[in-house]
Amino acid sequence: MAAPPVIIGVAGGSGSGKTTVSQQIFKRVGTEHIAYLEHDAYYKDIRDIPFAHTKIINFDHPDALETSLLVEHVRQLKNGQPVEVPVYDFTTYCRTKEVRIVEPQPIILVEGILVFVERELRELFDVRIYVDTADDIRFIRRLKRDIAERGRTMDSVIEQYLHSVRPMHRDFVEPSKRHADVIIPEGGYNLVAIDMIAARISSLLENPENRPSRPPRPSSTSPLA
Repeated sequence: MAAPPVIIGVAGGSGSGKTTVSQQIFKRVGTEHIAYLEHDAYYKDIRDIPFAHTKIINFDHPDALETSLLVEHVRQLKNGQPVEVPVYDFTTYCRTKEVRIVEPQPIILVEGILVFVERELRELFDVRIYVDTADDIRFIRRLKRDIAERGRTMDSVIEQYLHSVRPMHRDFVEPSKRHADVIIPEGGYNLVAIDMIAARISSLLENPENRPSRPPRPSSTSPLA
């Protein structure tokens, strides 16, 4: 009987270097062994996304994402079933009609700023990694990305950062760090930490009996409990 896959969550603030850390894991462990899911793909269409008080689309609030579908997909992959991941268009703020087929693999890697916020998703992870990067560095990275890849203006990026990104990071992302098993300062540039994590993942693949067992947590209505 095949061992269940190792499920990894990579969280951290916007622009922290989560994707870089994930790519470094791919490089060391092997992309062919990893089913990769980005929480960003599960954004709802614009009409269902909450707004900040200034009527800015609040992509950084947990209610902006269909996390229940991501949970379902992780469970399907864990059970050896392929999944159809949505393809989101950030220029129209809507899901396209296309989907991305992800096949089950020995490793399931889930990445996103809010993946430790919802308890149902968080408790699926065997390894929880939080990428911790200074606020100013994260903002500069986000500014460059949104202008280059999402057709945004500098003023709109700054306004969104001040009115939704920064307060949502304070309210949801930063508090979720306490659920991490490993905190990586400096993101993808911390090669020592990434080497250690890759070695740990390889060890879990070779010896499934060494997977951490998490004590049951007290029930709570709060997703961050």
